Amino acid sequence: MGLSRSERKLDHIRHALGHERDVYNHFDDIDIVHQSLTELNFDQLHLRTNLGELQLSSPIFVNAMTGGGGQRTLEINKNLAKAAAESGIGMAVGSQMAAIRDPHERPSYEIVRKENPEGIVFANVGSEADYEQAQMAIDMIRADALQIHVNTLQELIMPEGDRDFRERLHNIESICRKVEVPVIVKEVGYGMSKETIKQLYDLGVSYMDVGGRGGTNFSKVENMRREKPFASFDNWGIPTPISLLESRELVEQLNIHIIGSGGIRNGLDGAKAIALGANCFGMAGSLLRVLVEKGYEELASEIQHIHKEIKMVMMLTNSQSVSELRKKPFVVHGESKTWLDQRADQ
Repeated sequence: MGLSRSERKLDHIRHALGHERDVYNHFDDIDIVHQSLTELNFDQLHLRTNLGELQLSSPIFVNAMTGGGGQRTLEINKNLAKAAAESGIGMAVGSQMAAIRDPHERPSYEIVRKENPEGIVFANVGSEADYEQAQMAIDMIRADALQIHVNTLQELIMPEGDRDFRERLHNIESICRKVEVPVIVKEVGYGMSKETIKQLYDLGVSYMDVGGRGGTNFSKVENMRREKPFASFDNWGIPTPISLLESRELVEQLNIHIIGSGGIRNGLDGAKAIALGANCFGMAGSLLRVLVEKGYEELASEIQHIHKEIKMVMMLTNSQSVSELRKKPFVVHGESKTWLDQRADQ
């Protein structure tokens, strides 16, 4: 007999925290140009930013990681939501498909809105969801926006995963047309190409989370659950900084709002994501690890530390606001530059 859905969710958390991260992080290929003559007061800097129609008090949010899985994930989500509320950052829940299919799973999602009644909260469904299921997810947590996650490779490696994606584009287009909150299409760690971004825009999607390679690696997570792993796909995907760079020209041409996530280790990486064009950035595995290994107080302290790091970058680039930081010059080198050079004329 296979694992139950709840047991599988706990398996995901354990493997997500335990697998080896990429040694090479492509955010190290990015340098923001330092400006010596700042004219700002650190204590007067603000972190407010807009993600389209959403007004955020901070550019960081807790990205989707956990949901379902019973009491253990309920406690994790409770603490993540409490930290988000206290620090004024947004939060996305993990996939709600489990709770849509089984009402007994709802509490581990509903706790997020209970702990953070006034904050920005994102609902989350898979691309197999139809409009009715998407609306159920939104209503379940009174969500301010909806993430639709796309995770083709994870599903293919997962023994019990989906194999038929023929309805995906229809579902995304239908949900975007019918729901009344912003719809964010989110990759789960494999990045988005400029071709994907344009295709999503043509479907009516104007919010995208590039979810690049570099953070939690769901190929490795699912391979750890297989007797015979597809290890050759452990390094598949587009790193986050490269996905952001691929999106820049389209962001300038079209009305697209971009989230950077995947492999963001600290506030400096988050500031680099913003300089590359992101409106805001998500962190998941790194925050979850702090909570699980060191506890709630350390998680709250870590979020405040990240905020200070972002403000330090703002000071060092003479940026009064997050929107000004998005316009600052940067330099690309290493593997990321090689990618850009080869993709320039494609």
